[in-house]
Amino acid sequence: MARLSNDAAGGLGARAAWILAIAGSLALSGCIGSEALSPPRKVSQAQPEPVEPAYADGVTPPDAPMQGAPLGPAMAGATIGNGPIKVALILPMTGGGQGAVAAQSMRNAAELALGEFQGSDLTLLVKDDGGTPEGAQAAAQEALSEGAELIIGPLFAGSVRAAGQVARQRGKPVIAFSTDASVASQGVYLLSFLVQEEVERIVSFAATQGRRSVAALIPETQYGRVAGARLQQAAAQQGIRIAALEYYPPGQPHTAVQRMAAVIGGPAPQADALFIPEGGDGLPAVAQALQTAGFDPLRVKPLGTGLWDEPRVTALPILQGGWFAAPDKRGFAAFAERYRARFNVDPIRLATLSYDAVTLAAALARMQGAQAFTDGMLTNPAGFAGADGVFRFNPDGTNDRALTVQEIRGGSAVAISGAPRTLVAGN
Repeated sequence: MARLSNDAAGGLGARAAWILAIAGSLALSGCIGSEALSPPRKVSQAQPEPVEPAYADGVTPPDAPMQGAPLGPAMAGATIGNGPIKVALILPMTGGGQGAVAAQSMRNAAELALGEFQGSDLTLLVKDDGGTPEGAQAAAQEALSEGAELIIGPLFAGSVRAAGQVARQRGKPVIAFSTDASVASQGVYLLSFLVQEEVERIVSFAATQGRRSVAALIPETQYGRVAGARLQQAAAQQGIRIAALEYYPPGQPHTAVQRMAAVIGGPAPQADALFIPEGGDGLPAVAQALQTAGFDPLRVKPLGTGLWDEPRVTALPILQGGWFAAPDKRGFAAFAERYRARFNVDPIRLATLSYDAVTLAAALARMQGAQAFTDGMLTNPAGFAGADGVFRFNPDGTNDRALTVQEIRGGSAVAISGAPRTLVAGN
């Protein structure tokens, strides 16, 4: 059941709690504290928009089946629902690469959300941005001219920036899906999996387990640079020493690994943890280089982000015993089952973001109509409970999420620290 997290206090928290309690469709039952479910299919790092970090594309791994045909131009201008309150849904329906496949899955998730929300007050105005900033600007202008009170989407960073500029001029908020925190701002809120939160969670957990010295192998990508910067901040906050930090060109980690071999390899390594914010495309090469350098995961604990939550990563012998932070996966598994029953295809991993955004909009509209989409309501510090667990929007447009810590065991991921059921206000 959808709800405000339990530590809400005061008038706004109580009113928002009442709204989301009557929504009844964010499907949390059984999704907290997953222990041994098989990992959901993860997105790869192939990116239609180069500046976007790895989580944002909605592209499936190379060996995964296509999830339905891309949406065609005829879908532009379509609507979902028939409520009095208009909300725009902007996605790259005719975008390049597999952006259109991602758009279809996220559009389906929005349709599922309205279908499960009885008597929704919303009409979704579905708009195509073509995967470009110019398209997003035009889509936002069109939606707002048609009376949209809120914009959900776009997916890619440049498109979010363009749509956000239009929306701010009209005083309307945006709930977008980019993982590039630089496009977030007051009024432009990111409901995405941000690497910053995953880094903080895994570093904090490592500190509680007695890890005091960490080395880092960082790919020279935007995702890697963001992860590396947050690692240094989180390590300083936890009193953990950075023993070595090396950047490497994507797919070419061997030279960087050799430079830090004395720190992470041999019988007496100087670090007791190794952080690698890399995914299934790049980690096999990293694993090979680590093996050559004499790396032993029993001596130096591997640490990662949610990019590790896929079979290509958990199968690597060199990472067995490693820890990574990620959203609880039982929520996605429950959502995916309902999605498959409705559409007869698998959803992409990011589809829950669209589902949660639409359900949240419907729940807020149920209480206060179009006036519900205010900064005060959207940034309630107690947060909301969604398919991927508890989340909240920060005033700067970023988000906080309740994350699990998973351990790689025998080729799969097992939760060893469950996601909190609430986010403490003010933290």
